[in-house]
Amino acid sequence: MRYYLISLGCPKNAVDAEGVGALLDAAGHEPVFEAQAADVLMVNTCCFIGSARDESIEVLRGLAQDKRADQYLLALGCYPQRDGTELAERVPELDGILGTRRWSEILAMFEQLERRDETGPRVTMVGDSTCAVPGRIHRVAVQGQSAYLKIAEGCSAACAYCAIPQIKGPLRSRPIEAILADARHLAAHGTQELILIAQDTTAYGRDRGVRDALPDLLEALVAVVPDVPWIRILYAYPQHISERLIGTMASHPQICPYLDLPLQHAHPDTLRRMGRSGNIGRVGQLIDDLREAMPDIALRTTFIVGYPGETEHEFRALEAFIQEAAFDKVGVFTYSPEVGTRAYELPDRVPEAVAEERYRRLMELQQPISLARNEAQIGRVLDVLVEGEGEVEYSDAAPGEAAQITIGRSYRDAPEIDGLVLIEDVTEVGQIVPVEITGALEYDLVGSLA
Repeated sequence: MRYYLISLGCPKNAVDAEGVGALLDAAGHEPVFEAQAADVLMVNTCCFIGSARDESIEVLRGLAQDKRADQYLLALGCYPQRDGTELAERVPELDGILGTRRWSEILAMFEQLERRDETGPRVTMVGDSTCAVPGRIHRVAVQGQSAYLKIAEGCSAACAYCAIPQIKGPLRSRPIEAILADARHLAAHGTQELILIAQDTTAYGRDRGVRDALPDLLEALVAVVPDVPWIRILYAYPQHISERLIGTMASHPQICPYLDLPLQHAHPDTLRRMGRSGNIGRVGQLIDDLREAMPDIALRTTFIVGYPGETEHEFRALEAFIQEAAFDKVGVFTYSPEVGTRAYELPDRVPEAVAEERYRRLMELQQPISLARNEAQIGRVLDVLVEGEGEVEYSDAAPGEAAQITIGRSYRDAPEIDGLVLIEDVTEVGQIVPVEITGALEYDLVGSLA
């Protein structure tokens, strides 16, 4: 059968989508890149927050609207795992749903679709029991010369606002041998950047009784893929970052001096209501330790505003923390109440208008900080992974006249979530080239080939 697959949400979803595609390809099914050419239409959904659920529904309904009578429409991933009944009600045209913990059963679903009697039930409900993933399927997702490498599934944290443990289940670290095998496979195919992902990469190994296993994994990766220029770590929770991890990162040029620290807030009372550590002083010390060990490190974080009970005093403490910490990158989200989480039952909901106003305040506060951090790069020569070409119109150019540029990323920018480097020259896509930084914007850098 021919299949068309759209993946929504985070890089972890992209990895799952790659796994689905690998299973189907190995079984002789054929991917196509236009919906009308497919026998089976699939959407790998996200439902982390309300806006993600809405996007999933919008994409599914869009496919359903144009679906022919001889086509099947499947919903995969987080939304079916969390509430398949609701999803089937919102998109009645669905022919099947498959949750995250049994995505490897896609082959059985395809077989069922091939032999299904037209008078049979339209929606195939697939349960939430854990299903083993065949060893031959790599847990990676490749985007250009970068690849996401999943090192663990699920999460055992107790954050009050988060539904991920309900959707993905508890932490399940992958065996180091399997991760290294995937890394070798990617290196052999010319990957320039390995991006380690999990719900919490720094919790890797804890379900296996090892409390500080990420440094061991990094040491092993550096040894087995010495020709991969960049190894990047995403989603590092501050309470699990050890001195040994900082030392490992600092001692290997392959490991990007970049870290994504999802802090969520900076007031102890808000953090305690979130089910997270309220020791914000420890976080401040951690930031100092990281910058002392790696002076050029780029630090990214995310915050939630409008959390139940968040007072103006608590919010101002967050503003002060952002001003003091001077992160290179900051993402801000308004709180999304999720049914089934402990936070959903909390009193003192913050009005939506107040949450939106706080969102704007934080973004406006961070912009000059980001600009200053970028301006500090002017005059430096940074290695840049070239990812595409484009053109730009300058204010003094003739009408319709545009200059060709090349677009890429330095170690300071993770794909899709951070900024770009705009290179005022044309060079080969897929290579890492030295670029002298000549200008800075709030989110992007400008440079020329060195």
